[in-house]
Amino acid sequence: MSETTAGTHAPLRVVVLVGSVRVGSTAPAVTEWFTGIAERHGGLELDVIDLAEVDLPLAMPGWGGRPGDRATAALAGVTPRLAAADAFVVVTPEYNHSFPAALKNVIDWHRAEWQAKPVGFVSYGGIGGGLRAVEQLRLVFAELHATTVRDSVSLHGPWSALGEDGEPSDATVAEGAAKGMLGQLVWWGRALRTARAALPYQV
Repeated sequence: MSETTAGTHAPLRVVVLVGSVRVGSTAPAVTEWFTGIAERHGGLELDVIDLAEVDLPLAMPGWGGRPGDRATAALAGVTPRLAAADAFVVVTPEYNHSFPAALKNVIDWHRAEWQAKPVGFVSYGGIGGGLRAVEQLRLVFAELHATTVRDSVSLHGPWSALGEDGEPSDATVAEGAAKGMLGQLVWWGRALRTARAALPYQV
């Protein structure tokens, strides 16, 4: 079996990037619900990166500069994991019609790690369910040469928000959305992994 053929059967490495750093955030519960579904999907190797646990400064070095000690330590725990990923799922709330600053920060600290890889979204919030955050993130990832999948998962409070049992109030619809998004993510993830192995992506 060739290396490319073998790669198509290897588990898809998916980084789940948790974007909220607020104390008492709903993000961990939403992430736990989603990863439970993703684990049942099969064929995925999940790696959860919670930005609340990443001490990444806002200040970035200029062109040719080097990150400071604090940034170097934070990036050492994040960058290799992003680089090893075949695909990403971003879990994000909506803050003031947009996405969290911490999420934009970690995105901007990286570039090649996102290129020619698919990105899916799980958003949550009030009546908008985080959809405005997702639409803005699509523009950001397009600039970074990533491919965002069409379907996303959106939890709208209070209609489909998580209950005390950790499940959405309309669990069937929400789980269906998650499975649909994962199906698209897997397709793009495998296709782009094969393409990158055959021919390095050119920027």
